[in-house]
Amino acid sequence: MGEAAAADVANHMKQLLSEQDSIRMVFAAAPSQNEFLHALVHTEGIDWSRVTAFHMDEYIGLPADAPQRFSQFLQERLFQLVRPGQVHLIDCSSTVDEECERYSKLITEAPIDIICLGIGENGHIAFNDPPVADFNDSFVIKPVELDLPCRQQQVNDGCFPAVDAVPTHALTLTIPTMMAGKRLFCMVPGPTKREAVTRTLHDEISTACPATILRIHSNCTLYVDADSYEGGRN
Repeated sequence: MGEAAAADVANHMKQLLSEQDSIRMVFAAAPSQNEFLHALVHTEGIDWSRVTAFHMDEYIGLPADAPQRFSQFLQERLFQLVRPGQVHLIDCSSTVDEECERYSKLITEAPIDIICLGIGENGHIAFNDPPVADFNDSFVIKPVELDLPCRQQQVNDGCFPAVDAVPTHALTLTIPTMMAGKRLFCMVPGPTKREAVTRTLHDEISTACPATILRIHSNCTLYVDADSYEGGRN
């Protein structure tokens, strides 16, 4: 799945770079993205110097050198390896309001060409959990309180030893910001994501399962594996 998604993302990047001077991309940081990122890093023929990269969320309150920080995750698995021309990391060391203003300006300077994302066990996209998800959000990026299923997922993924160790708040790109991306590639592997994938595909479009909104995007591809797709073993 990761290799297939990486091949499609790489091909789209190359196509865009043949048509325009640069491209702007947003990446998710999660174990579900590992295989995709590994394959993308090893894809030849991409001029990363013409890529401006962002990420979609970050914990509030973790030390700057904490390995669980999403900025650290993407630095190690992608940015330090391919060296994009520009990398804009969410910095929670300043005040929340200041960082939201700074990052909003960076995100909205020009359209986002590609967003590479996943879906959480509770159906979230970025950190837009059901209690805080807003399909008509007026913000570009905002602080949110993480719900318990989201925090438990971080333990299930092996990122934290227990729920109590998972930060309770984060900054996240909002759903309208995500939906404004011109091309979305959504990678969702693993048995713990099967219910979320099923709900994304079949539930009523609502914030009860935020990822359902992806169904109305004009150019979004969902990548699943035999474990995450309900019909994968039939």
